[in-house]
Amino acid sequence: MQEAMKEVFDKVKHKMDKTVQNFVGELAAQRVGRANPSVLDKISVDYYGAPTPINQMAAVSVVEARILMIQPWDVSSLRAIEKAIQTSDLGINPQNDGKVIRLTFPPMTEERRREVVKEVSKLAEDSKVAIRSIRRDAIEKLKALQKNAEITEDDLKHGEKKIQDLTDSFCKEIAELAEKKNKEIMEI
Repeated sequence: MQEAMKEVFDKVKHKMDKTVQNFVGELAAQRVGRANPSVLDKISVDYYGAPTPINQMAAVSVVEARILMIQPWDVSSLRAIEKAIQTSDLGINPQNDGKVIRLTFPPMTEERRREVVKEVSKLAEDSKVAIRSIRRDAIEKLKALQKNAEITEDDLKHGEKKIQDLTDSFCKEIAELAEKKNKEIMEI
């Protein structure tokens, strides 16, 4: 009886934790005026016919606060990396000197900061919606367990409360992460 509930709780916690980790990854990928190698994570390069992430084919380093340097292990891939960056939605023009590619991040304008804050807020809200969806599915599973007489009415009420508490704590964590990121963006 309790084993079925424990399995539901474990799955809920795992899914919610994954949602928070995904949100953290999305935050890291936000371009905020400082050089951050994670902005390249979503860019794939056509390397010998296979889409390959830049960090798997080059050393990516921050040389100055606003400059990223990409040094490919295979110099012949330099053009392909440059082309992938240009066609991405990064909005930065790569500078290729024949050995490395440099990306210079422009300082953020007040208007751009406000746009990024809105994007972060939207990402946070989407993550909270995902967590609430996980809660809804879990409560439906608990109700199905109760309907099949695998758990009692009291177990169901206790389980619903426990899932709601998990939901509240994960939503709070997302809100805190978003607030911290927004504060960072406005201070740059």
